[in-house]
Amino acid sequence: MSDATIQKGAAPAAAPAPADEPRAIDELRGRLRDPGFWAEWTVIPAFVVLLIVFGLISDVFLTADNIESVLAASAVLIVLAIGQTFAVTTAGIDLSMGSVLTLSGVVLGQLYQDGRSIWIAILAAVLVGAVVGFANGFVIAKAKISDFIVTLGSLSIAAGVALVISDGKPVEVIQKTMLDLSTNSVGPLRWSVIVALIVAVGAHILLFHTRFGTHLLATGGNAEGSRAVGVRVARVKIAAYTLSGAMAGLAAILLVARVGSAEPAAATSLLLNAVAAVVLGGVSLFGGRGTIAGPVIGAVLLTALVNGLTLAGVSEAYQPIAVGTVVVASAVLMRYQR
Repeated sequence: MSDATIQKGAAPAAAPAPADEPRAIDELRGRLRDPGFWAEWTVIPAFVVLLIVFGLISDVFLTADNIESVLAASAVLIVLAIGQTFAVTTAGIDLSMGSVLTLSGVVLGQLYQDGRSIWIAILAAVLVGAVVGFANGFVIAKAKISDFIVTLGSLSIAAGVALVISDGKPVEVIQKTMLDLSTNSVGPLRWSVIVALIVAVGAHILLFHTRFGTHLLATGGNAEGSRAVGVRVARVKIAAYTLSGAMAGLAAILLVARVGSAEPAAATSLLLNAVAAVVLGGVSLFGGRGTIAGPVIGAVLLTALVNGLTLAGVSEAYQPIAVGTVVVASAVLMRYQR
């Protein structure tokens, strides 16, 4: 048989299948129609919508000065949200954070007023928060009492101790290091924001690149199963609440630096906003699913929301309604998380 005959009877070379691109488009459409996709990434589209809406409403909202102000205001909430993330990842919650923040701030103020070094006062603030967090975790893990009950009780105790120590009066803290922390900046970022970002990076590494982080996620996902394979669940929970308390102490330092005094009233709104940032950031309230970037963006978003409403002339009385609406919508989407 000749070469010509062979060539004539040979089948033409197969062309690359054009089905790959339509298949990819179909998969993308399927994901966009899946509520689970939006549950995982709620904070991103919400943040984009917020920027567009308030950017159109106010000429000031997207200016460099206002963005710097929003970031500085969000530093405290970022640190609180990170601390709350550790507790929520274990399928728990830390309701004491607002009062622990207040107590840590009051301790810082009292020590400074008594003539102690500001660095000793700062260390004491973090230590107080960590001790309260350790106590919460110990009772929850060892006595097997509900995290809701334990942290609700410590909320009241910490608030009462703060009032006793301060005699119900604000404690003024006007000191160079604290002023530098709140006003000085490196480029567009103030030092308080840099501290919050350093904490966020450290928390991300701890949660996703260490054995402790793996055990934390496993404990939140299935405590009994984790215990069966050798995870020390009690220790993990104690560590998680200790971290949550320490973050409340650090947030107290940033707050005192920002306002120049330690207020003895419990920071209930900050607690609620920290939980809101965690929910908005996609951390599952059922445990076993955590992220650090999500709550950080959620904290910035909530701060920017309040800032935008203020610039738009909306009364402060309506602002909590807007924040609550955003959180409830995020919680509804969370039902569809994969």
